[in-house]
Amino acid sequence: MGRTYIVEETIGQYLSNLNLQGKSFVSGLLIGQCSSQKDYVILATRTPPKEENNENLKHPKDKVDNLDEEWATEHANQVSRMLPGGLLVLGVFIITTLEMGNDFQNTLRRLVFAVEKSMNKKRLWNFTEEEVSDRVTLHICSSTKKILCRTYDIHDPKSSAKPADWKYQNGLSTSWLSLECTVHINIHIPLSTTSVSYPLEKNTKNGLARWAKQIENGVYLINGQVKAEDCDLLEGQKKPRGNAQASSCSFDVRVLTQLLLNSDHRSTATVQICSGSVNLKGAVKCRAYIHSNKPKVKDAVQAVKRDILNTVADRCEILFEDLLLNEIPEKKDSEKEFHILPHRVFVPIPGSTVMLCDYKFGDESAEEIRDHFIEMLDHRIQIEDLEIAEEINTAFLSSSMNSEAPLDNRDDEQPKEPMQTSIVLKIRQNMGMIAAFAVAVLAVGIAFHYFSD
Repeated sequence: MGRTYIVEETIGQYLSNLNLQGKSFVSGLLIGQCSSQKDYVILATRTPPKEENNENLKHPKDKVDNLDEEWATEHANQVSRMLPGGLLVLGVFIITTLEMGNDFQNTLRRLVFAVEKSMNKKRLWNFTEEEVSDRVTLHICSSTKKILCRTYDIHDPKSSAKPADWKYQNGLSTSWLSLECTVHINIHIPLSTTSVSYPLEKNTKNGLARWAKQIENGVYLINGQVKAEDCDLLEGQKKPRGNAQASSCSFDVRVLTQLLLNSDHRSTATVQICSGSVNLKGAVKCRAYIHSNKPKVKDAVQAVKRDILNTVADRCEILFEDLLLNEIPEKKDSEKEFHILPHRVFVPIPGSTVMLCDYKFGDESAEEIRDHFIEMLDHRIQIEDLEIAEEINTAFLSSSMNSEAPLDNRDDEQPKEPMQTSIVLKIRQNMGMIAAFAVAVLAVGIAFHYFSD
């Protein structure tokens, strides 16, 4: 018996309305959430057409076996940044004018593995052994309306296709549960003389991987309580009367990370000669969603953890891309250079309690964010629906700091009054080497770090 995919009914209408525009096929992504019993698909989005140069227009590659994997995987990478905790790219779909043979199925198989491999490279977390490792491929023939749904085990490169059920349901995500928290980060990443020749992006990711272990091992309070992992998330919640749905059910999450090791843990110190460092500080808004069909606490906590890790890593990656794209030169007259990482913007999915997100630099307009949503997700949104989750505060930017100060000296970096801010990245130059620092609020406890409001 194969897996069952419960699909938002509006997706069926969306797929039916997709215009092939004279081409033999159109492909895209399926977005949703996995569970042990079944998977939920709440959104489908076509991969935007690639602009072809004049030479390619003379010799169009319109066969399915010429599907551009690189273009499709890049689209998946962009879309994955726009997904809050709990949501994943579950697979791919393709709509063709004719039914295809085995060669076509091999193309779909390669695509679903390529998409997953590309996204996995950027993650700071790994799937657990208990999690579902199946990803779906959906083929729809536009002429016969025949649907072929199959899954592949992405952990097994030699896996063969397994049949799956594709079932539509109206109002699938109208009562999903949301979990929200504000995370204060203070991540210090030393750059050794051996690693400073690496790209700043690679050094930053290596440092974030160490911080990710803190987040993974943290204690998560849901509405102020620590709950057993196997408990029902809705246990103790008041059930809605009659046909009312828990459309506004939201949970406040607080994250505690341990600072001191237990006495039975042996700790060793490593001395490195460093030419600089990267320091990320600030507050980020995190949000995760989970289905309302007997959700478990462990699934909710996992979704929050992954949103924390994803949003910090994604912002760093977006900043580095922006620096390369705009070829911003290094400062020569100062030892320090500040960069504000993009802050998060949420937008609702029509007819759903789930919101997707994007990232906005200070000089970007709401119209640009709207256009990016339309391009990546192929769904129109209203500017007034954009919810900016964080406010930038330039008072956190400092233009001077003693370069010989100890790394734990933060008194001159903290504002007099705690204020909510986006993450700030400061790049410091030392002997021609790039290093990075930033500024924001830090909340310190004796044994635990509070990473929430």
